[in-house]
Amino acid sequence: MDFWHTKGTVFNIQRYSTDDGPGVRTTVFMKGCPLRCRWCSNPESQDPRPQLLYRYTSCKRCGRCIAACPQGALSMGEDGVEIDRARCVVCGTCVKKCLPGAMNITGGVKTVEEVFKVVLRDKDYYDQGGGGCTCSGGEILSQADFVADLFRACRENGIHTNADTSGQGSREALKRIMEYADMFYYDLKLMDPDAHARWIGTDNRVILDNLKYLAGSGIPLNIRVPLIPGVNDGRDNLEALARTVSSLAPEATVNFLPYHEYGRNKYRSVGKEYTMPEIVPPSQEQKKRAVELVQGFGLRCIVS
Repeated sequence: MDFWHTKGTVFNIQRYSTDDGPGVRTTVFMKGCPLRCRWCSNPESQDPRPQLLYRYTSCKRCGRCIAACPQGALSMGEDGVEIDRARCVVCGTCVKKCLPGAMNITGGVKTVEEVFKVVLRDKDYYDQGGGGCTCSGGEILSQADFVADLFRACRENGIHTNADTSGQGSREALKRIMEYADMFYYDLKLMDPDAHARWIGTDNRVILDNLKYLAGSGIPLNIRVPLIPGVNDGRDNLEALARTVSSLAPEATVNFLPYHEYGRNKYRSVGKEYTMPEIVPPSQEQKKRAVELVQGFGLRCIVS
């Protein structure tokens, strides 16, 4: 079967996940995303290519990686190894020389067959608890052929599939995945297009158009919303979001994901700067207010 050989770039496969759909699941994280959400907790997911990841807190400053690098891309700075990412070709030589494991490569090309073998290991758990396979990102619409073919393999083996997407991608890519997806987790962040562009790097026109199309298919939907004080928790944004969901997909669940900074230290590891301002995670009162506002539109609403 040709679809077994479809290739995709994956940066993580997480087994025994309970946050990415019903039951116990295996979540496959695809690498590459067209959005640049300033609060993104997985900056290693943004670049579609494999990347060298440097965990400076694990580094012993021994210099073995610097001496080994054939490109001369590494040097010792005041606070650990510095990487010239324009010269680095992600060959992995430094990874092999790094005894404490501070150097790693994130992302690798895999076939559907390779990934499905991992998914299949836990089929007994899926069968007992209604779990299955979730593809997340990055952005799965950027690798729609791989995701669709992996879901096809799952469906042919009785494994439930969940597609976790921001909706930023082509209609053709969405249709490709819809063919084999049993449900969708769909991200909505900001409803005002200018605010969306300011915080995320592009407006939300494609996202809302794709949501309208997906909602008309009847595929079960879970709308996931990062709840970020001072960014998208205002009444105007939440009411606009609730109006949109209630008009397009009144049976969908709105799931708030409270803001956190767990990914802050990852940015340095991939040579990026964390540009979010200092924001305190939402309080219980703020979360309660957001839930009640959305419920006022007749929608089911939960906090993750």
